[in-house]
Amino acid sequence: MATDESRRVTELDTLKALAHPLRLRLYRALYQARTATASQLADQVDEAVSLVSYHLRKLAIHGVIEEADRQSADGRERWWQVALSSFSVRDQDFRDAPERAAAYSAFTRLAFREHVELYERYLDEQSAWEQEWRSAAFSSRYLARLTADELRQAGDELGQVLKKWQAHADAAPDAEGRENVVLSLYGFPTRP
Repeated sequence: MATDESRRVTELDTLKALAHPLRLRLYRALYQARTATASQLADQVDEAVSLVSYHLRKLAIHGVIEEADRQSADGRERWWQVALSSFSVRDQDFRDAPERAAAYSAFTRLAFREHVELYERYLDEQSAWEQEWRSAAFSSRYLARLTADELRQAGDELGQVLKKWQAHADAAPDAEGRENVVLSLYGFPTRP
């Protein structure tokens, strides 16, 4: 991975680039693979190589992914990697105009649907995982009564915990037994 820094997306064009279902799937697939060619990613997402190449170039224009060092002797292959270890998108950066608010809403809904699909796929395939992984997996839900400031602080603290584990994994060699793990946190107000 190019950098361990997280980027806060505030540009409308970048958010629109990410708010495309195939591009979000490509970002996730590339993040998991670390480096890959358009052909390899096309196999993973079951799309034409030319279409995947087009969308990879769009993500690169916005600094989400970048070209990687060649991984083979074939000079025709173009290798890609994610440019950032993570990115965040916040409502407050997109509420100043209707088009920006709509793009934010479209992206967050798409990201949530992708999360649900990933979790449902895990549930469908759960029995195929070793007992060690099934026992380690978790799903937790808490209902707390917080102020807006307390919710913000809780989100920051939880984010730091996840960044610590991400840095630990990135620094460790690719050891046997290491798998890609999805960790998603949501915190939002609700009323009866």
